[in-house]
Amino acid sequence: AASELVPLMGELLEYQYRVRLREGIRREAAIPPDALESGELPGAVEIAVGFADLVGFTRLGEQLAPEDVGRVAGELAGMAREVAEEPVQLVKMIGDAAMLVSPEEGPLLDLALDLVATADADPEFPQLRAGLASGLAAVTAVLLAMLEPGDVVVVPADGYPGVTTIALEQLRPRGIEVRVVATDDAAIRAALPGATLVWIETPSNPGLVVLDVAALAAAAHEAGALLAVDNTLATPLLQRPLQLGADLAIGSASKGLTGHSDLVLGYVAAADSAFAAKARAWRSLTGAIAGPFEAWLAHRSLATLDVRHERQCANALVLARALAARDDVVDVRYPGLPEDRGHALAARSFGGERFGSVLCFDLRTETRAQAFLGAATLIAEATSFGGVHSSAERRLRWGIDDVSPGFIRLSAGIEDADDLVADVCAALDASAGAA
Repeated sequence: AASELVPLMGELLEYQYRVRLREGIRREAAIPPDALESGELPGAVEIAVGFADLVGFTRLGEQLAPEDVGRVAGELAGMAREVAEEPVQLVKMIGDAAMLVSPEEGPLLDLALDLVATADADPEFPQLRAGLASGLAAVTAVLLAMLEPGDVVVVPADGYPGVTTIALEQLRPRGIEVRVVATDDAAIRAALPGATLVWIETPSNPGLVVLDVAALAAAAHEAGALLAVDNTLATPLLQRPLQLGADLAIGSASKGLTGHSDLVLGYVAAADSAFAAKARAWRSLTGAIAGPFEAWLAHRSLATLDVRHERQCANALVLARALAARDDVVDVRYPGLPEDRGHALAARSFGGERFGSVLCFDLRTETRAQAFLGAATLIAEATSFGGVHSSAERRLRWGIDDVSPGFIRLSAGIEDADDLVADVCAALDASAGAA
């Protein structure tokens, strides 16, 4: 029980360090000072104190074997899920403590990601995860650390370009066969024979193609391959790849997961502890370790994940409907629209209530697209997505996506929906004369 475990761990800490951690939690949770000593703590706070003690314990380098850290952390995470109505509130409570800990020295950041269920196929979360310094660091922790000469990897032609670049420029010269295919169920299945690892992105970015993860996982396994899913755009709130049968889930925590456009982080989650161990070893050897300030920012941000995401998805749907109703806009893509080709699958995969914060549409020409972006006042022209502030960009400016010159990806923020629609429509009207 938490009431037995927490005091036991607390005794192993240096007193002053433990007090600092507990006092930070007490302030965040508005708990009376005497409650810490009396033991009359709300269940969620008691678990938060346990996390703080675990962090301090690993930070101080006491004699706790790595496998025991994982076990104890797993027990605490399990208790948290049972006790807390909203696990993300635990993350907020221990945000101050995160500033004192390097993720390399303790599992704090990994546990924070566990609590929002970035992967949840097995209760031993700390042994199945690696938090890294960026999304691209997470990509390399899979592609470069887990593939060997003679292996065969299947990667998307229309997903995150860093994946394809690494595959072609780093893996192929090392004797790894690279098969680049479209984000399409039939194309992926055709590339399965002899594959070692299949990497998919769903919804794809920027095409917003939705794939059936469970079906592809079964097909990949039947062919003797592993399935890795880039879950950045969906976030774990919409899609949990490991529960659907995937072997690896990868994401950039810089985007919607943390949502404030002020940090860079990534993660790898695995259904097999051996894969997670490889990712963590790669993290240490390559220096891809997240800093303590980034960990603190992540804790701060995760507390608002659900409310942010709910508003962003609602705004994206309203914008998609407004764009689809206009004659001067074509190829509106958003899985939440009933007419979208991925709507039925997305509704089944994502639960039917939210469909993501990103939508795409085409203004046909570069001139019109740039005029639109310049005329918008609430929408920043920026490459990233998933933040609380709406942003958009013309994707072909990078010269890497197979889209038209006027194709725009828009990330809906948390602004007032009516204000966003008015701003988008005004910008479209203002740019209407552009060739």
